[in-house]
Amino acid sequence: MPTVALLKQDGTKNGEVELNDAIFGIEPNDNVIFDAVIMQRASLRQGTHSVKNKSAVSGGGRKPWRQKGTGRARQGSIRSPQWRGGGVVFGPTPRSYSYKLPKKVRRLALKSVLSQKVLDNGVVMVDALSFEQPKTKAFKEVLSNLDINKKVLIVLEPGNDFVALAARNLPNVTVVEAKGVNVLDVINNDKLVMTQAALSQVEEALS
Repeated sequence: MPTVALLKQDGTKNGEVELNDAIFGIEPNDNVIFDAVIMQRASLRQGTHSVKNKSAVSGGGRKPWRQKGTGRARQGSIRSPQWRGGGVVFGPTPRSYSYKLPKKVRRLALKSVLSQKVLDNGVVMVDALSFEQPKTKAFKEVLSNLDINKKVLIVLEPGNDFVALAARNLPNVTVVEAKGVNVLDVINNDKLVMTQAALSQVEEALS
């Protein structure tokens, strides 16, 4: 079983934590990770693109000239696609790009990135994070105590609002609850800081 040092929020060591080998000790599956990242990035797309087709463009209610006898090609509307100012044919319309992978695939991808983070020595375990007030300065001191100066993902147990509020103004910090841990956030951050309470919830959900 992989083990990591357990730290207090002041940076002092408080023992060690054994991680679940089935979650933090598997061989990472790069193909599944790739599929999960593509799925998440697709789901983040707004899909609000839109163009006007012939029926939506203003004008063009009258036939521009009679059908026969002019020597010109027949036309039904000056807002047809071949006219300047006409509608767009087969243009993008609002749509959702989101889709879902099978549940087992999503779980394997998350286990893979967590295991890779352990291999890269990017997991920092903290016994607990708690503040009396939601102060960003206090949270920056905690990061300094933990010797973290890179992009970091903080995984908390539900209800720890003061820590989430204290960290939200920092550009290099992402905070999620244990149930919200996802592949894209783990990959996008260099360090993963997790409380013991959050760890137990993550292991319970993935085991």
